Amino acid sequence: MKDVLSAMEQRFSTRGYTGEKLTKEETDCLIRAGLQAPTAANRQEVHITVVEGDNPILKEIEDQKNLERAVQNPPHNFYYEAPVVFLLSADKSFSWGRLDAGIAVQNMALAAEGLGLGSLIIGCIRDAMTGEKKDYFSKALKLPEGYEFEIAIAVGHKAAQKDPHVYSVEDNVTFL
Repeated sequence: MKDVLSAMEQRFSTRGYTGEKLTKEETDCLIRAGLQAPTAANRQEVHITVVEGDNPILKEIEDQKNLERAVQNPPHNFYYEAPVVFLLSADKSFSWGRLDAGIAVQNMALAAEGLGLGSLIIGCIRDAMTGEKKDYFSKALKLPEGYEFEIAIAVGHKAAQKDPHVYSVEDNVTFL
């Protein structure tokens, strides 16, 4: 497994996956990475729903996303045909839940890279997941009572490559 700094340097948003499924060990490792993330006040309120890429609920979410965004015939679905999508939700009454889910999803993205897998952090379905079909999707995805969708991550074996992000310390950092 790669060290964390190498994983951060080499990770990119993967928008193409092979048809190979994740192993139980890979899936379990990604779940552990998400659950090991720190949470505000150690609430540990982030919940992970694991959805196989061929589950019909993902098509329903895709259709609702396209409806909400007035998109017709996109070239790919929101998860780029990845074999698994992890949807993270959090207690909606806890003001730090969204941030905690973001930390958890980053842990999962770095773990995926460390395992040699590709990942895509997904926020584009937020309108669909929190809109008029919110209750339907919450029930279909078995989100805990009082929880709401925060962020998702698609994971699979990379079929596409991309250079990691280039950044500029001079443009993006201020030292006081």
